Amino acid sequence: MSPLKITTQDAATGPVLAVSGALDYANAAELRELITALDLRPGQRLVLDLAGMEFCDSSGITALIAARAHAQAARADIALASVPARTMRTLRIVGLDQIFTIHPDTETAVRS
Repeated sequence: MSPLKITTQDAATGPVLAVSGALDYANAAELRELITALDLRPGQRLVLDLAGMEFCDSSGITALIAARAHAQAARADIALASVPARTMRTLRIVGLDQIFTIHPDTETAVRS
């Protein structure tokens, strides 16, 4: 598995974080720290593009939940884009597909 890599870019709707590699117990804190350092404003949308994510364990899922909590605290929105099939299956099993807005790709997530 590839090491975690997170790239950030700004869209008109707010920050877009592209997550690639493994999001697991060894590095999920890196994503949490990056997200909590974001200065989200009310009405913005934080988009997590997961297209390049190769693996996500429970620590990674917890980091996604923490990202949602950070966005909510800022009165901002959060959306997941390009969720890999295995991760999507996990989100469905635990019911998180009901609390996250999920888009097929980043382009759609920043337009909606």
